[in-house]
Amino acid sequence: MKTHNNPLLICIVGPTAIGKTAMAIKLAQAFSAEIISADSRQFFKEMNIGTAVPSQEELAAATHHFIQNKSIFEDYSVGDFEREAVAFLDQYFNCKNIAILVGGSGLYVDAVVNGLDHFPEVPLVVREKLNAELGEKGIQYLQSELKEVDPSYYKKVDINNPHRLIRALEIYIATGKPYSSFLKKDSIKRNFDTIFIGLEAEREIVYDRINLRVDNMISEGLIEEAQQLYNHKERNALQTVGYRELFEYFDNNISKEEAISEIKKNTRRFAKRQNTWFKKNKNIHWFDYKTDAIKIINFINEKNAL
Repeated sequence: MKTHNNPLLICIVGPTAIGKTAMAIKLAQAFSAEIISADSRQFFKEMNIGTAVPSQEELAAATHHFIQNKSIFEDYSVGDFEREAVAFLDQYFNCKNIAILVGGSGLYVDAVVNGLDHFPEVPLVVREKLNAELGEKGIQYLQSELKEVDPSYYKKVDINNPHRLIRALEIYIATGKPYSSFLKKDSIKRNFDTIFIGLEAEREIVYDRINLRVDNMISEGLIEEAQQLYNHKERNALQTVGYRELFEYFDNNISKEEAISEIKKNTRRFAKRQNTWFKKNKNIHWFDYKTDAIKIINFINEKNAL
């Protein structure tokens, strides 16, 4: 139920390459709102092409926050983002009534809307042991370990992100309980209301859009961008699709063509996991990706009697 005294946070979610940025800009312009990025890859200023950062024209079309505001050399977690984004909204809502939160990183969206889960402290030696196993046995070993001890979390985590795998496994090793058992059952009460708008399309359409986006990234200079970051490939921020595969190419483990193919394949897998995550949220109002922004604007107005 809408409480009219509360400001409104409009969350635009959906798989990668579906058109969230373009829709967010249209809504921001319609509601005289500003945009907060909840894309965990777009925080880092050294990563531009491979993270599909909004273009200069898009950034000029609406005020954006949390875009390339950090460095890959900074340790920046979802908990840090929650604190900074909520603090920003507390100030922002003193002046404006509507904000737009946009991104495909479901965990980061949930952190702002519902708050983060609280996990026990883990001895550093546990993480060091897991990092050593990653180096010695490879990511497949960590994947199989997580699948065995926490199949529930395995189904929704980015299994190609070693940082996430290690985080889940260290909790299990330290507590004897699966990571998923610590996930929040009750959300925190925020001082704003939230409406979720999801953009969707048939799987083949999403996959075609992903393949085209990757081709465009390559033509725009992604390989050169990754080459500049190669010496820092161990940084957590670079353990992500689009860079990891090119680092394998630079190491002569795969060809350039194989690297590009792997980027497309892993991005498609990522989109599938995004859909799995968001489809569990029954509060999301889904629209076809081609839906006219006016229809969504009218829906938000009617839903919230603004």
